[in-house]
Amino acid sequence: MAGEEHEFGGQHTEIKLELVEKYLRAYMSALRKKFNRLWYIDAFAGTGSRTVRVEARDGDLFDAPAPARTETRRGSARIALDVTPAFDRLIFMDASAEHCTALQELKAAYPSRDITILQGDANRLIQDQIKWAGWKSTRAVMFLDPYGMEVEWDTLKAVAETRAIDVWYLFSLSGLYRQAARNINSVDDAKRRALTRMLGTDEWERELYSPIRSAQSLLEGLEPIEVRQRNADVAGLEAYVKRRIETIFPLVLEPFPLPPNSRPQRFSLFFAVSNRSTAATTLARRFGNHILASGRSSHVRSR
Repeated sequence: MAGEEHEFGGQHTEIKLELVEKYLRAYMSALRKKFNRLWYIDAFAGTGSRTVRVEARDGDLFDAPAPARTETRRGSARIALDVTPAFDRLIFMDASAEHCTALQELKAAYPSRDITILQGDANRLIQDQIKWAGWKSTRAVMFLDPYGMEVEWDTLKAVAETRAIDVWYLFSLSGLYRQAARNINSVDDAKRRALTRMLGTDEWERELYSPIRSAQSLLEGLEPIEVRQRNADVAGLEAYVKRRIETIFPLVLEPFPLPPNSRPQRFSLFFAVSNRSTAATTLARRFGNHILASGRSSHVRSR
């Protein structure tokens, strides 16, 4: 497949795709008879496949040694296509022309499926096109797996306002703590704009930073200089993001840490539900909590 060499891997990739796939299967099994239109939306779809490097393995009593190799594995788009019962429509977005060419070839391999490929900035595509009266009779799952910190708050808000979409969102905690430096003086105007665009408020500075007195001023008996430092560690930043998302989604579950057993934590996999009905949030909570708990029991070591 042209343009298919999309190298992206690692344990956190395997786990996030495992959890999302489990939810897609549970979602389709539960809602298939309730709605005539069930969609899957992948805002950063890539190529549909990914190339993974597998390290060499020494032999043991049961297995022969294996050399290092590369494997082609399913990406999120192909995983969604494999889900049964099948989604009625699948929408794949990506900013890369090469990735979209590979997605078009993937679409050609499934001629009976309703697949839409959209090239462009996912934020613009979602914000410009997601307002639609048809959401009253349509339900969807959206996967937001950006390459960095691309997802804008206005995009999340537009999705929440549909009241019809469940969202899996891989949030870059490492991107957040790099932008929100320990000392506020290290946060320049570009970083401030990026943080406000991602968090949907400029109140993050007041909420995440606290004044401290300069130790040098105290030692020298000078007038104290106020220095503002971030008061939240990585866990505190994750909790702040969750509180922000809860202001627009009626249900946000505890995020899954990725990688699960490495520090500092780099990503948080959030699950949020936009449908405000009690029946919808109860069902989504049950499925989501079960799937996240299974992931924790399999992948997260006790601390």
